[in-house]
Amino acid sequence: MRFSAVFSALAVVATGVSATNLSADSTPSVLTLTASNYYGAPIPPWEVGHSPGWYYGNSALSGIISLADTIICELLELFPFCLQCPKPPQTPSPPEYTQTFSNLTCAIQDGSYQTYGLVDTVADCQTMCDTVAGCTFFNTYRDVNGKDGSTQLTCALFEKCLDASSADNCGGQTQPDGSIDSIIQSDGYCKGTPTA
Repeated sequence: MRFSAVFSALAVVATGVSATNLSADSTPSVLTLTASNYYGAPIPPWEVGHSPGWYYGNSALSGIISLADTIICELLELFPFCLQCPKPPQTPSPPEYTQTFSNLTCAIQDGSYQTYGLVDTVADCQTMCDTVAGCTFFNTYRDVNGKDGSTQLTCALFEKCLDASSADNCGGQTQPDGSIDSIIQSDGYCKGTPTA
């Protein structure tokens, strides 16, 4: 069983194709998930041409690496220099995050940017911050792009704690369908100790 998962994972690396749906267009290479490539999101979410580097949640999203997919997670374990799938804590830990702002209509824009992806919940973004080395702050928000919007939250990770004064990415970019994007429900959380 483990051999077949590893073989499938190696096939994904060799071809860039997802073992679950075999579409090269739907799953980018996991080898882009390195710190030097901002874990698959080298263009920050406030710049033109950005796209999320990963997804951590329960939905099936096309064209983005799912950090909840068993085969992808086994593959990433073979490459310790890549972003790893979050592992649930063995015992509940006390909350170590302090909320620095809530419900803004602008998101964080800062040079301590590490990566961004999509999540289903604020707790999922916290889990991602706990997974990425050096993460001290995360910003969740809904980036309303296009007429259909998105059910996922944007989860942006940073190396330093930030507050509302750094939230100056207020959307306003024209989308391919002619609509203008906007940012809603932007929340920021600062971690007491950076992720090791």
